Amino acid sequence: MPTTTGPNRRTVLCGLAAALAVPGALAACSSSAGSAAPAPAPASPAPGAAPAPLATVPLADVPVGGGTVLRGGERPVVVVQPAAGTVRAFDATCPHQGATVAAPEGGVITCPAHQSRFEAATGAVHEGPAERGLTELPARVVDGTVQVS
Repeated sequence: MPTTTGPNRRTVLCGLAAALAVPGALAACSSSAGSAAPAPAPASPAPGAAPAPLATVPLADVPVGGGTVLRGGERPVVVVQPAAGTVRAFDATCPHQGATVAAPEGGVITCPAHQSRFEAATGAVHEGPAERGLTELPARVVDGTVQVS
């Protein structure tokens, strides 16, 4: 009488793919007899319409001489206001190993993972281990709200 030794390779890989929620991975686990429906295309803005901002924050929530880190969007963003009414935004992902940086203090943005330090006003690396500065993102103020693209 044959004995069962456990799940086969396909079952294990499908379970792993489902657990990790890798888009499209489950389609590869189906039998070759069926075909998966194509994934819907991502929504795009109407022709001539401006794309939705990556992040927004009321200008009043960005302290002059400081800034704030915005999470929950496509990626973390740090918005700074070096002088009243002047805003800049940077990808808040540290270029060293990808940790999210902290909000600026004393004109410096610090990565809590390995203590890389960046100039808040420019995003330039001030002290490593990061070898390059934060990536700047387009930012503008519209009706009292900072919009980051």
